[in-house]
Parts: sequence; C-alpha cells; structure tokens
Amino acid sequence: MAPKPPNSVEGLRVAGNQSFRNGQYAEASALYGRALRSLQARGSSDPEEESVLYSNRAACHLKDGNCTDCIKDCTSALALVPFGVKPLLRRAAAYEAMEKYPLAYVDYMTVLQIDYSVTSALEGINRMTRALKDLLGPEWRLKLPPIPSVPVSAQKRWDSLLLENHKETAKTKTTHTKNKVPSSGNMERAKVLKEEGNELVKKGNHKKAIEKYSESLSFNNLESATYTNRALCHLVLKQYKEAVRDCTDALKLDGKNVKAFYRRAQAYKALKDYKCSLADISSLLQIEPRNGPAQKLQQEVNQSLK
Repeated sequence: MAPKPPNSVEGLRVAGNQSFRNGQYAEASALYGRALRSLQARGSSDPEEESVLYSNRAACHLKDGNCTDCIKDCTSALALVPFGVKPLLRRAAAYEAMEKYPLAYVDYMTVLQIDYSVTSALEGINRMTRALKDLLGPEWRLKLPPIPSVPVSAQKRWDSLLLENHKETAKTKTTHTKNKVPSSGNMERAKVLKEEGNELVKKGNHKKAIEKYSESLSFNNLESATYTNRALCHLVLKQYKEAVRDCTDALKLDGKNVKAFYRRAQAYKALKDYKCSLADISSLLQIEPRNGPAQKLQQEVNQSLK
C-alpha cells in the first residue's frame, strides 16, 4: 500500500493516530489541528472526516486534562455528525472530570440509547447516579437537563460503525454482559427504576418512561419484562423499529415471552412486514392457543394481505 502524503489530510490524521498511540498527545493534537485546517481550507464539505478529526483531538485534550477544549471539540464533532458515540463518551468523561454530573449523565444516557451494551457508558451511569443522588437529593432526576431522543437512523448508523470498528471488542463485551449477573444492589436499583417507568406509563408519559426503563436496564439487562415495557412505549410513540429491537432482546432472555411476541407482531404490522408479524403471532398462539388479542391481530394482518 502506498504511503499517505505527509501533508495531506489523511496523512496528517494517520500521523496523529500514531503519535496518540505513542502517548505523544500534544503532538497528536497539533497534527489533528493541521489536518482540520487543511480540510477547511479546501472548502469542500466532508462533515464525517471533520467530525472524526475534532473527536480525535478531543481525545488528546482529555488525556492531557484539558477538559474545556475536549468539550469544545466534542461539541463541534457532534454538530457535524450528531449522536457520535466517541465524542459523546469523551465529552461525558470531561464533564464528569469537571464535576458537571448532570451533563455527563445526559451524554452517557444518550450513548446507551444508541447501544446499551457500551460498558463505559453503563459504568458512567452508575457513577453519575450515585453522585447526583448525593448532590441533588432523592428528586435528582427532576433536575436533569432533557435527554435527547436518538432517531432510528442514528442508531442504525452507529450500530454499523460499531460493528465495523469494534467487532472483536463488541463480541467480548456482549458475551461478558450477557453472562454477568448484576449485584443485588444493582438489581434493586433496576427494580425501582422499572417501577417508576411503570408509573409514568400509567400517567401517559411514555417518553419519560423510556428513559426510566433504559436506566433500569443499565443496572440489570437480564430482565425481559423491562424490554417489553419499553417496547410498549415505543409502540405508543410509533417508534416501531425500536419496539422490534426491544422485543427481540426480551425473547433472547425468555423465548416464550408472550408480550414480546405480541408487541413485536404489532410493530411488524405497523412496518407492513406482515410475514414476520404472522410468524410472531403463530409462535404466540403455540404458547397460548386461546389468546384473544393475538387471534384478533392475526385476523387484522390477514385482512391487510388481501
């Protein structure tokens, strides 16, 4: 493979990556800065490349303890390509270091909406929850900034990037996460948060309930009912692909979860994927042959096929 021209954007980025790996963070930061200036001088729009350079330079700032510039660069990266996992995690770490715990909590929770198996985000949420309880008291959740809702397009985009860039790491993390039994304390916290989500559902606040269920899953992701509860909220909010994903996760934990089959069938019907919808209804009826709502849904899907 031909070497990259040393003063090209790509050449500078590669050199910056090497300096970063060598622990030369100031030098790497300077190289990323030169690459950014070169890219911007071209005048051609390449938001993804520019976002990566800002995020990489932010990592250098974070390593050097320059949290203010880290936050600034991460924010620039996210303005170019919203919902980037790396800049969100780096900004969260910088906020945490500056004791801006509510802002760190929001960034960690945003990452978990994109991929709730990211270990550093799960650990960050645990730390921020403890810190915020101490700082703001029992009503700390009411004092948080709003947590952005991540669109499906962003979830799919970053799912694919995570798969490409961290395939082996993700595999290890997934195995670890699936096999890891939460502590009794985390199970109790998860239960409380799930119940808070249930109360919000009763009040019709499904968006906020999703946040509670997501937080509950960050403490215990082995509870299938939490996934099906969150799936119900996604259905109400017409977030059908998210509902499918939650029901699928629930079924991985409990292969005979009737609610998961029914709600996934509803989501597939809304997505006009009638074949998958009927397959789920069939699986459900094998478990509960006299399930009235499932029989009715089956008739509706068959009617849609005519």
